[in-house]
Amino acid sequence: MSNYAEFYRRSIEERDVFWAEEARRIDWHRPPDVICDYSNPPFARWFPGGQTNLCHNAVDRHLAQRAGQNALIWVSTETDQERVYSFAELHAEVQRMAAVLQSLGVQKGDRVLIYMPMIPEAAFAMLACVRIGAIHSVVFGGFASGALASRIEDAEPRVIVSADAGSRGGKAIAYKPLLDEAIAQSTHKPESVLLVDRGLAPLPLVEGRDRLWAPLREQHLHAQVPCVWVDATHPSYTLYTSGTTGKPKGVQRDTGGYAFALAASMEYIYCGKPGETYFSTSDIGWVVGHSYIIYGPLIAGMATIMYEGLPIRPDGGIWWSLVEKYKVTVMFSAPTAIRVLKKQDPALLKKYDLSSLRALFLAGEPLDEPTAQWISEGLGKPIIDNYWQTETGWPILAICKGVDEAAPKFGSPGKPVYGYNVKLLDDQTGAELTGANQKGVVAIEGPLPPGCMQTVWRDDARFVNTYWKSVPGRMVYSTFDWGIRDEDGYYFILGRTDDVINVAGHRLGTREIEESIAGHPNVAEVAVVGVADALKGQVAMAFAVLKDASCLGDTQAELRLEGEIMKLVDRDLGAVARPARVRFVTVLPKTRSGKVLRRAIQAVCESRDTGDLTTMDDPAALQQIRDLVQTKNS
Repeated sequence: MSNYAEFYRRSIEERDVFWAEEARRIDWHRPPDVICDYSNPPFARWFPGGQTNLCHNAVDRHLAQRAGQNALIWVSTETDQERVYSFAELHAEVQRMAAVLQSLGVQKGDRVLIYMPMIPEAAFAMLACVRIGAIHSVVFGGFASGALASRIEDAEPRVIVSADAGSRGGKAIAYKPLLDEAIAQSTHKPESVLLVDRGLAPLPLVEGRDRLWAPLREQHLHAQVPCVWVDATHPSYTLYTSGTTGKPKGVQRDTGGYAFALAASMEYIYCGKPGETYFSTSDIGWVVGHSYIIYGPLIAGMATIMYEGLPIRPDGGIWWSLVEKYKVTVMFSAPTAIRVLKKQDPALLKKYDLSSLRALFLAGEPLDEPTAQWISEGLGKPIIDNYWQTETGWPILAICKGVDEAAPKFGSPGKPVYGYNVKLLDDQTGAELTGANQKGVVAIEGPLPPGCMQTVWRDDARFVNTYWKSVPGRMVYSTFDWGIRDEDGYYFILGRTDDVINVAGHRLGTREIEESIAGHPNVAEVAVVGVADALKGQVAMAFAVLKDASCLGDTQAELRLEGEIMKLVDRDLGAVARPARVRFVTVLPKTRSGKVLRRAIQAVCESRDTGDLTTMDDPAALQQIRDLVQTKNS
């Protein structure tokens, strides 16, 4: 259908008919009774009564036609290794992993936490979990023990799958000490820890709990583990995303709706075809890694590249060399990575044969026009932005090239994707903004389409209160992002409305960082804000009030204290959450009711107008921050 407006209208106004047609893209063990049960808003139950399996749709169903074709391509420039698995070989490895998990007691509905580097065994573990009806919860390998502990506490996994170490820039990063510390911190103790020994770091084992993958795999070389058919509404995984409170939210995803939402997106948005190769440069610890490294491409019958390494090692042409070698047709990355590549020799963009590549998709943070223009001209390929969240699992805004002939606009992620009833709302009144170039909150009328979050894991009330009650007078899903819509219907995302910041595509809760910094014995109070950054999109900036302020004015003493605080954040949350700077002030700017004026702090740091400050208690507090920022910039 070439008329996207009509296609989109049907998805909203003839919802059940539209999605019933799309659901035929996947295999069903038992057809569903109804399409969408929205009898208890805002909870949407997609295809209740239907039974299917995510691993079957990603792996098993392709064996008849493409058993020998590439399925998983693993490339590590960290260890100089490459392994290619056909669909048949992937099928065998996933069954081995499933058998091992079952031997450790994992059953349908149990949780398995995966704390892994970008290695094939991580993909095997994810697929094995959904094969047997277990619920996986992948934790990004860059997180330190404090963040890992909170996720263990909430997920309550029966088994944790991990490794001796990851690697970055050729340097091993030991995982096992962080994992042991996290388990020690958590009140929940897993029954077993399954470990992949890569030979990168010492791997001390805890007797009775820790098991090595390699010998267990040998015991199950010829394992045959059938797929467990689960209800379409059965949780496939939880994935933790930062929020405005200290406790991360476990985004809970279903099985059936997720499978066919991804299947449809692979055609309509990414234009991928069976037998082709898809390359997403993300990490499996993030939602892009779930949807578009593991599940989406495999469901579509494509080969998927799983890359361990930096975009500039051994040089800034490594990604393009993989496009040439494996004839990549669709590539997905993040604006931050492209900004890193802008510092490399531009000749590397022309060095390799990129004739197979149809488009480069970018998401994870707002894409600025100069970066989009630079990479478009350098590659000579379409650059297609898209906008979505951990919570939605697949794009909210995009140009659906499979059904839409519209051209992308630099700086815009595009138009509402089919199934998403997107609105721009006034944040004070909840009124819909229908005119062009009006700033409002990007919101979605319920029900959320298939593939989006079902709820917050074990916390329905938090799901409702966090996402559906933030806009006055309306029950709508808030993205917590500001946006505008131009006269052609293209959306532009302007940044967060809450206290979550986006550092190089990683969503971090400022509250989590504040809690870590407040753990320093000399910190009385702290505010963390996200500040625009040319490379990373945003960086965290911290302003702390000290209990003992005698060091203020002593540059060396302040630097030592700043270093101590950054080490504390590294230990608690990982280097990804480390503030760009920690600045010391005698008081934080607050309203008369005691609320910290974070938006005003952010505006000062970005040299913007602070807006209405009539409720501020002490103007001198903000002036302190202004003076610090001006001193830095002078």
